[in-house]
Amino acid sequence: MSDRSGPCGELRAKLERRETTSLRAAEEALSRANRNKGKNVYLARDASWTAREAKNAEARATDLSRSSLCGLPVSLKDCFDLEGFPTTAGTRFYAGKGPAERDSAVAARLRAQGAVITGKTHLHPLAYGITGENPDFGDCLQPLDEALLTGGSTSGGAASVQEGSAVAAIGTDTGGSIRVPAALCGLAGYRASIGLAHQRNLWTGGVHLAQSFDTLGWIFRDLRDAPLLATGLFGIAVADTADPRMRIGMVARSFLGDSDPQVAAAVEASKELFASNGAKVGSFEADDWEEAISIYAPIQGSEAAAIHRPATGGDFTCFPPRIAELLARGAALSEEDLRKCRERHAAFRDRVDALFGRYDFLSLPCSSMSRLEAGGDHSETRMRILRYTVPLSLAGTPVVTLPFAGGAGMQLVAPRGRDAQLLAYAAYLGTRMG
Repeated sequence: MSDRSGPCGELRAKLERRETTSLRAAEEALSRANRNKGKNVYLARDASWTAREAKNAEARATDLSRSSLCGLPVSLKDCFDLEGFPTTAGTRFYAGKGPAERDSAVAARLRAQGAVITGKTHLHPLAYGITGENPDFGDCLQPLDEALLTGGSTSGGAASVQEGSAVAAIGTDTGGSIRVPAALCGLAGYRASIGLAHQRNLWTGGVHLAQSFDTLGWIFRDLRDAPLLATGLFGIAVADTADPRMRIGMVARSFLGDSDPQVAAAVEASKELFASNGAKVGSFEADDWEEAISIYAPIQGSEAAAIHRPATGGDFTCFPPRIAELLARGAALSEEDLRKCRERHAAFRDRVDALFGRYDFLSLPCSSMSRLEAGGDHSETRMRILRYTVPLSLAGTPVVTLPFAGGAGMQLVAPRGRDAQLLAYAAYLGTRMG
C-alpha cells in the first residue's frame, strides 16, 4: 500500500488497472457479511441485487473513470431509502411500512457515482442512541469481539467496515453517531459540517433525528481515504497536500477526569503525533462545555418528536420504551423553553467559534470509554459519551475520528465549512500513523 492510498484508494487503483472487477470486489465483500454474533450487521441486503449493481458499475467504468467511488462496495445506514427495500430506521414500526418507492438522494448519489451498495445497516432505533443496543432487531455486536457493542447509532455501518463487508459505510451523526462507533471499532470517521448535506440536497429520502444537528458522513478504515470518500459523496475538492504546521488546541486535562486508561493513552499519543509532525500544540479550558447536554437534549427531543408525530399520531409507544420516553419528553417541551434553549445554543456556538481565533483545529477524545460491554448496564453511558461529542454537535463543526489502539479515538475538529482543510490534514496524519 502506498503512503498516499488507503484501502479504498488501493481498490480504486486495482479496478482501474483491471486487476480486479467491481463484481469480484462485491462478492468478496458480501462473503464476509453479517459475521457478528447476532448476524445483524445488515437489516436488509440482497446479494443478487448487489451483483447487478456491480455489473452496472463495470459497464459504466469508462464514463465514471473520474469518480472516486466507482466500484467500491459501501454500506448504507437504514435511515435512507433504497428503492425496493424497506427503510426501518431501526424499528419494527417503520419496517412495516413496506419498501421504498424510490432512492433517497444519498443512495442516488452513490449509485450515480458507481458505488456498489452492499445493503442497509443496523442502527440504534430512530438513530436515537449511542450504544448500538436495539430491542427490535437485537444489539449490534462487534464482528471481531462478540463481548463488545459497536456503539451507535451507525452501529451496522461500523460493523460492516470492521468485518470487511464494505470498504466504507454511510452514516449520520447528530450527537456522535459516526464518531463514537468509529472509535469503539478501531476505525476512522468523518462527519461533515452542519448544513453541507442540505447544500448538496442529500437529505431527501432520509429519516432525520433532529435537523438542527443532523449531518452525514462516512465510517472507514484508513485516514488516507478521507478525501476520496468526501469527494465522492459531497463533491468536496481536497488538496493533495496539507501544511503540517497547524495550531492545535487540545482540551485541558481538567475535562478528562472520567477517561479510561486507553482513552488517556490516546490523548498522549495524539499530542505526540501532532507535535512530532510540526504542529504547535496548546490547550483550552472547557468548563463551560458541561452545559452542552442540557442545551442539546431538549432541542433534539422536540425536533425528533415533531418528525415522528405524523406517522404515529403522537402515540410513541410503538417504539421501544426508552425511545418512546425520550420522544414524549421532547413533545412536552414548551415553546418558551425551546426558545431559551435555542438562545443558549447560539451563545454556545459563538464561544466554540471564538476558539478558532487561537487554533486551526481542536482535539479531544470521542468518548471517555473505549469499550461498551455487551449486556452491561449502560444507563449512564449515553451521558458519559455525549459529554465529549455534543459540544461539537452544538457548534456544527466537521470532525474526523482519529483511530487509536484499544477502541479509543480522538476527535479532530475544524471550523464550520473548513471540511477540505480538515480532510487534507487528516489524510496527512494517516500517512504518519503507520
